[in-house]
Amino acid sequence: DDEGEFAWVRISDVTAAGMYLENTEQQLSGLGSSLSVKMQPGSLFLSIAGSVGKPCIAKIKCCIHDGFVYFPRWKGDPRCLYYIFASGEPYKGLGKMGTQLNLNTDTVGGINIGLPASREQTAIADFLDRETGRIDTLVAKKRRLIALLGEKRTALISRTVTRGLPADAASEFGIEPHTRFKDSGIEWLGEVPEGWEVKPVKRAAKVGNGSTPTRDNPLYWEDGNFPWLNSSVVNQEEVTQADQFVTPVALAECHLPRVLPPAVLVGITGQGKTRGLATTLLIESTINQHIAYLKPDEKLLIVGYLRRVFDMAYLILRNESDGGGSTKGAITCELIKSISLPLPSVKEQTAIAAYLDRETAKIDQLVTKVEAAIACLQEYRTALITAAVTGKIDVREEVA
Repeated sequence: DDEGEFAWVRISDVTAAGMYLENTEQQLSGLGSSLSVKMQPGSLFLSIAGSVGKPCIAKIKCCIHDGFVYFPRWKGDPRCLYYIFASGEPYKGLGKMGTQLNLNTDTVGGINIGLPASREQTAIADFLDRETGRIDTLVAKKRRLIALLGEKRTALISRTVTRGLPADAASEFGIEPHTRFKDSGIEWLGEVPEGWEVKPVKRAAKVGNGSTPTRDNPLYWEDGNFPWLNSSVVNQEEVTQADQFVTPVALAECHLPRVLPPAVLVGITGQGKTRGLATTLLIESTINQHIAYLKPDEKLLIVGYLRRVFDMAYLILRNESDGGGSTKGAITCELIKSISLPLPSVKEQTAIAAYLDRETAKIDQLVTKVEAAIACLQEYRTALITAAVTGKIDVREEVA
């Protein structure tokens, strides 16, 4: 049936899809689809732009553009052809799947593949559907575990920086546990211990950001030796090194602060997870305009505690910076300065920071182990597909 709307396939749709394309973000009218290449359910096509080399089987009527190639003469099981390309074997000598491949219709048409008989194609596909499904289910469970560990980490930080140490930890650090609380007057903070103050960041820390010296001036970059950081560093737990450096001329002329460690850095732009993330700076450096630095008054506030408050404030910063106007999608230094801090004594801040460093490290180690297990499962999945489509696993018993 060629009448009615067809889904319009973009590279992003295939990138987000698994084996099957079940929906797209855009539709074509009957007129639009009449001017495009139509795919019926069960058709396989291959990306040659963006996620280069990624195969996909249509489960819906759809239209593709010249960023894809398809196989109009293919009469076998499309699942088997999918697995052949998903294995990466056809690309050997051409590069790796992703952006390294340079594919076009002629290149794909010239690829030689080992092709079993039709019944064995189905047997291979059935075997791989079953076995990769088991692996994918296990991977999904492990990813859910990572999400739960992340929620546990966030809850631990939030509870501790607003309520103080749990009784056993307070005793360990020589701190009296809190039994009486007061309303902080700040909705997202809720109640805090009676003896704590609540102050805006600007009354306890200096806040600023930096810039990016023009790349056209070699005096700013050539033979530079002073660390310059961009917003990618906030994805790290701690910043201990830099991969870009500016010159003394750039420091003097380009609104570049010299930030002494320790300090807190916060990502202030971007639509991804970077905006609002905090990290601890442990080297003297300068920063670009997409990061803010916070340097606390050590008589009132320590860096380790401040960092954990901003770990807690992540969602608040993102929500506040999602407002309208020219600052949409950006956190300003003024917003950071206005964030309210629950302030225990410096002694208690030190204890809280030490406790959270220790406990979050335990959670992070668990996450690392689970991520390593996922990586091993994904490697095994790829190896299994390769072995099946190259005949190294005998699946003929699958044939009825």
